[in-house]
Amino acid sequence: MNDELFNLIERLSNLLRQETRAEGQSLGLQPVQQEALYYLSTCNRYSDTTLAVTEFLGLTKGTVSQSLKVLEGKKLIVREKDKNDKRITHLKVTEVGNTFLAATCPPKKFTEAVTQLSDKDQSNTAILLSEILRNYQITAERNAFGVCRHCKFNQKTPEGIVCGLTKEPLSTEDTMLICREYCT
Repeated sequence: MNDELFNLIERLSNLLRQETRAEGQSLGLQPVQQEALYYLSTCNRYSDTTLAVTEFLGLTKGTVSQSLKVLEGKKLIVREKDKNDKRITHLKVTEVGNTFLAATCPPKKFTEAVTQLSDKDQSNTAILLSEILRNYQITAERNAFGVCRHCKFNQKTPEGIVCGLTKEPLSTEDTMLICREYCT
């Protein structure tokens, strides 16, 4: 069963990469650049730095730096200095970047394939894939980069939602995004 699951997931991944690569060619993007752009569109303010992109993608700093320069040159991202700590530079997806992603992520053919499943099957599949991902991250001892609202540091207080790690307030949007500090 392990081989069968691996082969199915690998084949799905390959098909997604092929379709995504084709979409990215319209802007002259390489797959790694698209992956960085997509990640930046899904991460929160603790995770939108060059170092976080490097960790998330598991690539060298040089590769990520060059990819980010391309994205910046194509006006898909901008760099913004942190308001409180000028040593930190945040990477933000621009309107042009968001428009590209809205049209290409997830790929149309993937969406068509998934919508052929019942709502219950879609939900069950998401639950099972989430469990596989969580187990794999634990086994591989890799940073989780999970969704903030599911993190053990996400705390509800009388004043609102707070990150228990940084003690900073979190917006509803923050809690829906990926965080590099995620912990189960």
